[in-house]
Amino acid sequence: METVVFDVGETLVRDDRYWASWADWLGVPRHTMSALAGAVVAQGRDNADALRILRPGIDLAAEYAAREAAGVGAHLDETDLYDDVRPALTALRQAGVRVVIAGNQTTRVGELLRDLDLPADVIAVSGDWGVAKPQPEFFHRVLEVAQAPAERTVYVGDHPANDIAPASAAGLRTAHLRRGPWGHLWADQEAAGVADWRIDSLMDLLAVIGR
Repeated sequence: METVVFDVGETLVRDDRYWASWADWLGVPRHTMSALAGAVVAQGRDNADALRILRPGIDLAAEYAAREAAGVGAHLDETDLYDDVRPALTALRQAGVRVVIAGNQTTRVGELLRDLDLPADVIAVSGDWGVAKPQPEFFHRVLEVAQAPAERTVYVGDHPANDIAPASAAGLRTAHLRRGPWGHLWADQEAAGVADWRIDSLMDLLAVIGR
């Protein structure tokens, strides 16, 4: 394997802060927000449906803008990263592997990720590209920045339907990460079953790249 590409949410970054901040913004208990997010995940729905349940007709783009204007918009710092992120990305680069981060995130989150100075060659987000997973065009862009053939590129993610299935369809190798609600709940789903590898830690990728 020449390049490893990482999803963001619940692969590199915990979503705890994200859902807690939405709960506070909408004025509901954090447990209510988390429970609703879990419910829509279990139903195979878009996780933003949890926000739509709490506030029917919500204009998400307008709410994102309002939160930024109020100074309570997107935020990321070192505490949001999973413990294995820096060690794994560093070890992969030391092994001569190109490291790419590419996920469904806003342009602002892309900026925040770059500010963390992660050991990655490229950080790209759907907000910059104007195309999001699971659309095939997203993975075409992934291959452009991967700078390696699809069969020598591994896409790592927790979401079977958004990460593993479409990446596999695009010809990439895939590693399903058993992490976060999607990674755990759907670990045995058919979409996750098409993954080339199943991992419990990003450090497991060091064995993957040698195969």
